[in-house]
Amino acid sequence: MKQLLVFLLLWFPLSAFACESCPTPKPAPGQHVVEYDLFISEQTVSPAGQAVRGFTINGGIPGPTLRFREGDFARIRVHNNLKTEETSTHWHGLLLPNEQDGVPHVTTPPILPGQTHTFGFSLKHSGTYWYHSHTHLQEQNGVFGSIVVTPKGGEWVKADREQVLVFSDWTNTDPMEVMRMLTRGSDYFGLMRGNTQSLAGAWRGGHLKDYFQREWDRMPPMDISDVGYHGFLVNGQRQTRIEGRPGERVRLRLINASASTYYYLQSSAGPMTIVAADGPPVEPVKVERFLMAIAETYDVIITIPKQGQYELRATPQDGSGYVSAYFGTGQAHPASEPPKPDLYQMGEMLTLALEEQEDDVRASLKLPRPGSPYRVLRAVKNTGLPRNLPRRKISLHLTGDMTRYIWSFDGKTVAQEPYVRIKRGEIIELELVNDTMMHHPIHLHGHFFRLLMGQGERSPLKHTVDVPPMSRRTVEFEANEAKDWMFHCHILYHMMSGMARVFRYEDEPEAPKQKSLTAAGHVGHHSDGLGEHKHDMRYFLGGASVQSHMSEGLLTLMNPQNDLLVGWEAGWQGVGKTEMEVDALYQRYLHRNFQVFAGGRFTNDSDARNRAIAGFTYRLPLMVSANVSLDSEGAARMTLGKRFQVTPRLGAWGRVEYDTNTRWEWTGATDYTLTRNTSLIAQYHSQFGFGAGLLFRF
Repeated sequence: MKQLLVFLLLWFPLSAFACESCPTPKPAPGQHVVEYDLFISEQTVSPAGQAVRGFTINGGIPGPTLRFREGDFARIRVHNNLKTEETSTHWHGLLLPNEQDGVPHVTTPPILPGQTHTFGFSLKHSGTYWYHSHTHLQEQNGVFGSIVVTPKGGEWVKADREQVLVFSDWTNTDPMEVMRMLTRGSDYFGLMRGNTQSLAGAWRGGHLKDYFQREWDRMPPMDISDVGYHGFLVNGQRQTRIEGRPGERVRLRLINASASTYYYLQSSAGPMTIVAADGPPVEPVKVERFLMAIAETYDVIITIPKQGQYELRATPQDGSGYVSAYFGTGQAHPASEPPKPDLYQMGEMLTLALEEQEDDVRASLKLPRPGSPYRVLRAVKNTGLPRNLPRRKISLHLTGDMTRYIWSFDGKTVAQEPYVRIKRGEIIELELVNDTMMHHPIHLHGHFFRLLMGQGERSPLKHTVDVPPMSRRTVEFEANEAKDWMFHCHILYHMMSGMARVFRYEDEPEAPKQKSLTAAGHVGHHSDGLGEHKHDMRYFLGGASVQSHMSEGLLTLMNPQNDLLVGWEAGWQGVGKTEMEVDALYQRYLHRNFQVFAGGRFTNDSDARNRAIAGFTYRLPLMVSANVSLDSEGAARMTLGKRFQVTPRLGAWGRVEYDTNTRWEWTGATDYTLTRNTSLIAQYHSQFGFGAGLLFRF
């Protein structure tokens, strides 16, 4: 009997709370039910021409389009065929019960390897939406697809046919390696994009003054995108066709399912007519070219020309490629590209911010590199919120530190400050202030918000909003839900680096804790957890040179505020025996310009002892790094170092050091980037002389 009781206590929690047994809402009597099965699997894929590991849904990237009619009940079984990884599915933009939102641990249990989770919810509203994994970096691996919900009475703006176009970006590099490269400050993505800032580039463009002014201001090189991609895709291909007979009007359901790419959209056939944004309809408005943020959807109407082949072109914001959808037949008429960004000046960002303040609502759309079409979007009906509800304003600053690739709200990551607490029955006016030099697409789960851009009672409803650099957006929504809802930047790598919060309804009673097996076999919770966002991400990074005369290197285990460092210098040329010095340190990151450290210094020099050290690192104007330390033997050391990016691949750097015991030491070197992990290096050292070799990074 005792053994049976122990068996039941052990077995019951594991089986009763697994994903397969989580309760699923049921349709109302007579409600039409639409069912789908989605199988998430690992496969070898080659969207960009190289066979690599990817994740597919029902064998494809993207997954299938899920089609419903407003009022239907969706029953979707998501099968995790991955061997070792849990997964999830978030229904982006749909209003549904909290437990069906699909964010692992926050709202919904993760789907463990070999398990199936059944989602059930009613389709309350029509429009173009999409779905994607909210687990780790799986969205970048290919776990996404489209959703179409047609209105009960038919579309507000009629068309002869429709087609879904899902835009995405693809890297042949493992997304976790992409994350490590971003964290260590790799410049290899700049080489891939063709926009690395360098002295030669500044000189050719007449921007040397701007280059050195930026360095004097201690700012890292400006950029508008993070990742260099191997391919940009539409419906999983480099290009596609838009079907239709001459004269037909086609509704294109455009979805930006990219992990970190904004697109400029333009048709060579003339203006496109926007008729819906993020799902809800808007009054038809014609636009020539506009910026489409990550995670947004737009419905546009085009007309198939009577003769000629025309192009709808999506150009990444950084100008590193394009993807095309062609329509019509006959002579080709390619779409024009926006000019490439000038990263040596802030003029483009400042101009966009100023043009959005002009009386002319189309001012920013007339720019060669226009902004989002928000000021011309007007809802088809009154979207005003109840006037009798209490109002509260919340301001959030979008913050970042490119030195360590930390992205945050108000200077804190989601692990450091998880919750924004709201109350049911209040109107939240949310002011988003972008203090960074990048665009951020901010998405709120479980709610539509009104985008306040001058349209008054006809302010459009959206679930994702682009916040341009050094600008602000104001939205408002009625807090009419319960429990926890994710709020985050939809640049995947920014969210995973900390730019996220959970909007928590604080006046609701605690929901019963629903349990599910974690991949490690432990019982975990959702509804009151953060899952993978509970802790800041940690990285192990390193670099080392192997040269004919010496070796230098640094290994780092880091999270946003803390580093464990092991650095060394070893030389064997011009000395009787190999001389080595190793620093093992703990470093606290206080600011991008200031860090403090303490640890030990170890050496095989017979004239020196192993000793404790403490000190700080400070960034001076012109991006000169100053390192000052004092050791337990009473010796002080000061080091100044500076790197110059001469060309996109060629760098030069130098370091001078004064130690009260060993006096002066200096070194100078050049390196030439070969691959993302290797460079050629040639170096002169005042003690070990001249040599050359390879520099390795990981």
